[in-house]
Amino acid sequence: MTDQQPVLYLSHGAPPLADDATWTRELKAWGDELPKPEQILIVSAHWEEAPVALSSTTGAPLVYDFWGFPQRYYEVRYDAPNAPALADSVTKLVGTHVHRDESRGLDHGAYVPLKEMFPDADIPVLQMSMPTLDPQTLYRLGQQLAPLRDEGTLIVGSGFTTHNLRWFNPRVTPDYAPPTASSEFDHWAAETMANGDIDTLMDFLAKAPAAHEAHPRTEHWAPLYVALGAASKDPAEVRSVIDGFWFGLSKRSWQLTAA
Repeated sequence: MTDQQPVLYLSHGAPPLADDATWTRELKAWGDELPKPEQILIVSAHWEEAPVALSSTTGAPLVYDFWGFPQRYYEVRYDAPNAPALADSVTKLVGTHVHRDESRGLDHGAYVPLKEMFPDADIPVLQMSMPTLDPQTLYRLGQQLAPLRDEGTLIVGSGFTTHNLRWFNPRVTPDYAPPTASSEFDHWAAETMANGDIDTLMDFLAKAPAAHEAHPRTEHWAPLYVALGAASKDPAEVRSVIDGFWFGLSKRSWQLTAA
């Protein structure tokens, strides 16, 4: 047994995720079974900034980084405590110039899933930017952050296992049969993660079926590499916690737990 926190990669969904009874139930069950973390460090597909930047540690409103939705989605609150000590730890571990953006709150890649998993909003949360989409660089960044797990930090990469918005069709039911490219990539991802084949995961654009269709741009897959790096020091059990599709996109999500 270990006192280390696990590492997560989750598919976060758009704001209407909150209306999906199946997915919200799955996320809530996942949150309930996790050991309660002291704090959460989350890397979202929706924040790319170099050098590494950290969200506010003094309080900032949520970032409603989406357009054209009903007003109620812009009134969602997630008032988690600030995490200044975690920001200090990240700054020391990364060892480069880390920018503190005190005007930036959590974006929807962070608060949408966290609101379902930890609805009490009583765990300090810090968001970190991705300084690049390069898999190797993000993997090394995750390795630098790994010691945080021993301090009770849950490290979360928040993206989407497939993310091609041309497949998104709100006129059908959320669980409609996905496009072939989405299901092929999802199957490959599940198998490759289960096998722990890091080299193949790193070279996914060349080796995964329909990779360019599943990810026309790779920002929603990139947080996986931070998670893999954070879990790389010790042998880990890889568990696919959530699977299935949401409006054609794979919502598969993994938990990496130290053996």
